[in-house]
Amino acid sequence: MPFVSKKKSKDEHTGLTESTMSKTSPEKKKPSDEPSKPKLVFHCQLAHGSPTGLISGFSNVKELYSKIAECYDIQANEILFCTLNTHKVDMNKLLGGQIGLEDFIFAHLKGSVKTIEVFKSEAALGLTITDNGAGYAFIKRIKEGSIIDKLSDQIRVGDHIEKINDQDLIGSRHFEVAKMLKDIPVGSTFTLKLVEPTREGFLNIGARNSKQVQKSVSNGKQTMRMKSGKVEERDEFVDLAVAKINSLLETFMGIHDSDLAQTIWELGRDYKNPHEFIEAISKSEICDFGFSEDFVFDLWGAISDARDGRLRALAQ
Repeated sequence: MPFVSKKKSKDEHTGLTESTMSKTSPEKKKPSDEPSKPKLVFHCQLAHGSPTGLISGFSNVKELYSKIAECYDIQANEILFCTLNTHKVDMNKLLGGQIGLEDFIFAHLKGSVKTIEVFKSEAALGLTITDNGAGYAFIKRIKEGSIIDKLSDQIRVGDHIEKINDQDLIGSRHFEVAKMLKDIPVGSTFTLKLVEPTREGFLNIGARNSKQVQKSVSNGKQTMRMKSGKVEERDEFVDLAVAKINSLLETFMGIHDSDLAQTIWELGRDYKNPHEFIEAISKSEICDFGFSEDFVFDLWGAISDARDGRLRALAQ
C-alpha cells in the first residue's frame, strides 16, 4: 500500500500554509520598556481678559504664538509679547528663552497706535529695547530722568516700535532698532510710530480647547528651553549668570536678550581664562555684534563670578 502524506493545512483567508505563515507573518513587537513622555500642557490667557486655554506642541516663540492664536481664533501677529504668571505689563516677568513647566502664560495683544515726535537733546535716549523673537521690538525699560522719561505720558514700557520716521521695523531685531536710535544725530527731531499693548477691558473671547485644569507634570524646578523644546532642571547658577549678562547688555548696548545672554554663558562657561573666551567669541556668530574687548572682559567677569559662586553669595 503506497504511503500517502497529509497536505499541510491552509489558512482559509490567505491560502498560505501554516509553515509559510509562520515565516512571513510579522513578529509581535514587545512592549517598550521606556515610559511614554508626558505631553507638556501650559495654561494661558489673553492679558486683558479671557477664559483659560490649554496649549501644547510648541518649541519656540513663533510656534507658541501660533498655538495661542489658534486657541483664541485670532491672528498670531496680533500678539506683541507674553508675560509669565501676571497679566500686567511687567518686563521682569517677560517670557524669554525658558518657560517653567508650571508657569501661566499671558499674551498681550496689540492696542492703539500712536505717533510721537522726539527731540534728541543728548546722545542717550534712556531706552532699553528687547524683542519678542517673532519680529516685534519693544520698550523694556525707560531710564528715570531721560529724554524718553520726560515723555512718559505718551511713551510707555511695553510699546512696540513699529517705525522710526518712515522706516518700517517689523522683523527687525532689538539691537538693530537700538543702533538706529543711537545713530540719530543729537539736536535732531525724529518720529516714533508706536503700538501699545491692550491694557484694559475684557473681550469675551472663548478658548476653543478650554478644559478642566489638568495636574502639572513638573516639580516646580523644571523649565522648557524655547529653542530646543527640551525640558531641563532649573539651575540657579545659570539664572544668575544670565541675569548678570543681561544687565551688562542693557548698560553697554541698550538691549535685553535672554537668549543672547544664555548663549554667551554657554559659550564661556567651560573656558579657563578670558583670552580663550575672546577667541571663542571671534569664531562664533556672536562676533557679528562687534563687542569691544573691554565689554568681553566684563562678560567674562560675570561668567566666572557665576561659575565660582560669587554671584550666588552676593544674592543671599
